[in-house]
Amino acid sequence: MFRRVLVANRGEIAQRIIRACRELGVETVAVYSEADANAVYLRQADEAICIGPGPGAKSYLNVASLISAAEIADVDAIVPGYGFLAENADFAEVCRSCNIQFVGPDPETIAALGDKSKARELAQRAKVPVVPGSDGPLADEDAALAWARKIGYPVMIKASAGGGGRGMRIARNDPSLLNGFHQARAEAQNAFKDGTLYLEKFIENPRHVEIQILGDRHGHLIHLGERDCSVQRRHQKVVEESPSPSLTPDLRKKMGDAAVAVAKMANYHNAGTVEFLLDRNGNFYFIEVNARIQVEHTVTELVTGMDLIQEQLRIASGEPLRVRQKDVQLRGHAIECRINAEDPTRDFQPSPGLIQTFIAPGGPGVRVDSHAYQGYRIPPYYDSMIGKLLVLRDDRPRAIRTMLRALGEFVIEGPATTIELHKRILSHSEFLAGEHDTGFVERHFMGAQAMRPKEG
Repeated sequence: MFRRVLVANRGEIAQRIIRACRELGVETVAVYSEADANAVYLRQADEAICIGPGPGAKSYLNVASLISAAEIADVDAIVPGYGFLAENADFAEVCRSCNIQFVGPDPETIAALGDKSKARELAQRAKVPVVPGSDGPLADEDAALAWARKIGYPVMIKASAGGGGRGMRIARNDPSLLNGFHQARAEAQNAFKDGTLYLEKFIENPRHVEIQILGDRHGHLIHLGERDCSVQRRHQKVVEESPSPSLTPDLRKKMGDAAVAVAKMANYHNAGTVEFLLDRNGNFYFIEVNARIQVEHTVTELVTGMDLIQEQLRIASGEPLRVRQKDVQLRGHAIECRINAEDPTRDFQPSPGLIQTFIAPGGPGVRVDSHAYQGYRIPPYYDSMIGKLLVLRDDRPRAIRTMLRALGEFVIEGPATTIELHKRILSHSEFLAGEHDTGFVERHFMGAQAMRPKEG
């Protein structure tokens, strides 16, 4: 196991990593921007180093500053968490060249899976079903039109280097395709410095189901069941749960086996997530691999009893997996609500600023992962997530009731938050019946409807 690691992130995931390391007896070095100088987790780390001003490009995305901090602090490894540089193959390569272990997949694996069109090809070689689409990147808008007419509308234009819902557009006819093509390319170029696009058939109202995987360097690769992430808006996840209310044991096994097959084809080491779309007929399609730990990894931790951050550290330090596929059992039902500083009634506009009151819920079956506290000022530079509220109960109905109770106890005053929206989502008849899909939020909770949902 490592002696000392640098935590190359901020917020709740930085705190999550520091806690996991402390239990393993691993020293931690936290980095922070000037905007995060009062972060509570800096007190929990063994050392803290400022790496730049508030904007991410000048701090958490500054590779030179991170490597300098790692060398000054004399660490064995860098733990990237999610976001920022977690899926940056160049950063992973720089770590390797500096003899610092990157806690994640190999640079070559990150690069291969980071290109969504290449990942599709890899899944096809693994004989895993993919959404019908273009054979590789689109050369231009004429190629996009040709493929759209061949596949049939509606189609989804997607950025090869995409993530977080950026560089994606739905097209239902030729004019919207041409417009969406240029919008997606510009957005992808701006966000990822790569405007490469590809095209897929748009599956109407699917479920979004992802499979957690773990792979070591000793030939062992397993999956840890699924998470249902169908409650989302503009491709951003809002609520996650495990197990999925839409999966049978047989379908769960098939999707788990497919995820492992893709990961083996990619020579995958460490933690990752294989994402699928599931249609109303029980057909599933590979869409991408997230080559990192996910925000919602905590859902899987609850139903498996495993600490996935500690597993990441063990794998990266060269240890074999301690469990095999036959040992993995899912117990109970877990739900996670992402609590964001956003105003749902104003198109989810970010709401940074001072938290005047912060009272976290508790009681049986409740877990809160948050770096926020009363008096904390939410910076305007980063993701708007304040924290994650999770519950684990024996079954789904009880988990929903416990989550509603916990949401009722959660008090955050100052910034606008999504707490009330979550109450309405979990009380809606479609969610209660487990019949929601990826269009659920758009149908019932966008704009002013966020506070006045229509049942049914």
